[in-house]
Amino acid sequence: MSTLLLKVNPTNPEMSVIRKAAEIIKRGGLVAFPTETVYGLGADALNEEAVKKIFEAKGRPLDNPVIVHVSNEEMLRLVTENIPEIAWKLISRFWPGPLTLVLKRSARLPDITVAGLDTVAVRMPRHRVALRLIEESERPIAAPSANLSGSPSPTRFEHVVKDLYGKIDAIIDGGETEIGLESTVLSLVSSSPMILRPGGVTIEQLKEVIGYVDLHPVVLAELELDKIIARSPGMKYRHYAPRAELIVVQGEHSMVRKKIKELIEYYAEKGQRVGVLFIGESGYGADEEIKLGDFGDFVQIARNLFSSLRELDEKRVEVIIAEGVEERGLGLAIMNRLRKASGGRIIRV
Repeated sequence: MSTLLLKVNPTNPEMSVIRKAAEIIKRGGLVAFPTETVYGLGADALNEEAVKKIFEAKGRPLDNPVIVHVSNEEMLRLVTENIPEIAWKLISRFWPGPLTLVLKRSARLPDITVAGLDTVAVRMPRHRVALRLIEESERPIAAPSANLSGSPSPTRFEHVVKDLYGKIDAIIDGGETEIGLESTVLSLVSSSPMILRPGGVTIEQLKEVIGYVDLHPVVLAELELDKIIARSPGMKYRHYAPRAELIVVQGEHSMVRKKIKELIEYYAEKGQRVGVLFIGESGYGADEEIKLGDFGDFVQIARNLFSSLRELDEKRVEVIIAEGVEERGLGLAIMNRLRKASGGRIIRV
């Protein structure tokens, strides 16, 4: 397949480019596009054959649902039913933005879009390119992250090109994404509001609006993955993973540094190239090192996480050791991604 590469101004997108991409969506094609979280791989959410192409291009399991992106209330009502009052409170506060709501699905959606479930995960992105594309396509767009299934999510145009060039119809270059982690997914079909995946909207922010919010056990790796029904992306499978083995060390900082130095020595003696993702000012003298951000700057760390994992893969390290963060605010989402990417290999010190 020949993949069309489209350059666009992310803050004031040229409509000629958007229309070209929208025409591809309308005729059942695949377009990768930037959002404020990560790049998405979009298709007409109402077109069964188009959505099927998403799973084929990514190598994504069919029981892993995708998020449906909308640009207005009319589209939201098209893909959902029985929207509860609590949803409108959240929409008023956080849309457009990095919050996905799990609601009762509409019968208009094909089963493949919702992985055969009676619910749909839906959000309104904040990125102007994404919103204009949905508006111009005149239909909701189903879009998981625009990467090969299981690999680190793409936060730059170049990441999408590397993973999907030749597999999809077009890629829109809208520069680097703002947040760098996917949206928060909040289920409103549970007995109480429940986070299925932490992301760009924190649990603390949600509680300010609706009071009590629960965490699904899978967020903190307290439930075996084969025992859940995945109502959200990022729940059931190993995600966000580099090719290299990833180990995360979490705890009091001086003890974290001591443990990481021990691990570097251990793998060096085995003749393996080691990469380190560190926080703060000083590194470790490993083969390759990347600073994720400063202490407590979760916004910077989140923005750099996926691109740094990809960069260390490019540098052909065999083992990546990452410093963990506190699980508060955006740190909960960062640790969730590191836990999933490492397959649960967390060393607590």
